[in-house]
Amino acid sequence: MRLSVLDQSPISEGFTGADALRNTIDLARLADELGYHRYWVAEHHGGPMLASASPEALIGPIAAATEGIRVGSGGVMLPHYSPLKVAETFTILAGLFPGRIDLGLGRAAGTDPMTTFALQRDRRQAAPDDFPQQLAELLAYFDDSLPDDHPFARLAGVLPGRPELPVPWLLGSSPQSAIWAGQLALPYAFADFINSEGADIAKLYRERFVPTESVPVQRTAVAVWVLCAPTDEEAEYLAASSRMSFTMLRRNRLIPVPPPDKAVEFLRREGKSPSGGRPGRRSILGSPEKVRAGVEQVAVEYGAEEVIVVTITYDHQARRRSYELLAEAFDLEPRAVTTSALS
Repeated sequence: MRLSVLDQSPISEGFTGADALRNTIDLARLADELGYHRYWVAEHHGGPMLASASPEALIGPIAAATEGIRVGSGGVMLPHYSPLKVAETFTILAGLFPGRIDLGLGRAAGTDPMTTFALQRDRRQAAPDDFPQQLAELLAYFDDSLPDDHPFARLAGVLPGRPELPVPWLLGSSPQSAIWAGQLALPYAFADFINSEGADIAKLYRERFVPTESVPVQRTAVAVWVLCAPTDEEAEYLAASSRMSFTMLRRNRLIPVPPPDKAVEFLRREGKSPSGGRPGRRSILGSPEKVRAGVEQVAVEYGAEEVIVVTITYDHQARRRSYELLAEAFDLEPRAVTTSALS
């Protein structure tokens, strides 16, 4: 089973978005050294908790700072963009870092309706819900399959990074995404950290998968929220920060990631147990042995050959330590990286 990382660039209370972005580069270097398979960065807009607004801007610096780990988006929220612009951007990245770039694609807005509207170039009316058409156009640029009489047909052949291409993935948390991924023979990554009832949806993807010559077999990954610490008690203490953040999110009050002491006190005032993960969502947290068992259970549940780990803590060193302990628990083989990748 492969282990990978999804980084949302969390912003801790008392720190800045720039701090969070520098932490992302630091964590990517560590993940590369520890032997994780891929490192994806998310897309979220308009909030004080996550600095990951532009994965296409982060992927290049991350790939330049690392050596062997695959780097990509988890994901690009396609409704905000022109398919051609996405194709150009990611072929440039693929050309600069051959064989290492993934393009995870999502349908969600990654923000609230007003910020979604602010992201639109044309604000005369709401953007159409035409994700299937956008996705088909984007994939056609990569495989140069637009009909000869299509007005954009010539553009596929002049994508700037050719012959290198990114590997497209479809991200999802609903049955419709599984159906599209299966029909289009795309690798599929399910967001269990959003919807923990996705095992049947992953099964639907495999049932609907239509193999092609270039993609003969399905590939399933599951993204899971994980926090690993030397003891169960420490993991629960650290997880209080995320628990408070998500409690406030449900009240439409977005906040930076709070310190654990503050979060524990908040949860006590609310009559909630400080222990446990995020309310209403699956959290795998505890000692390395406990976390390994939980991660393996989810992988079996989803029939996934890869688990993508999402971890949020107030303290960046605690987040680094969580990924270190997880790598040790799964006996990941460290990569030999040069001094230049660590500088």
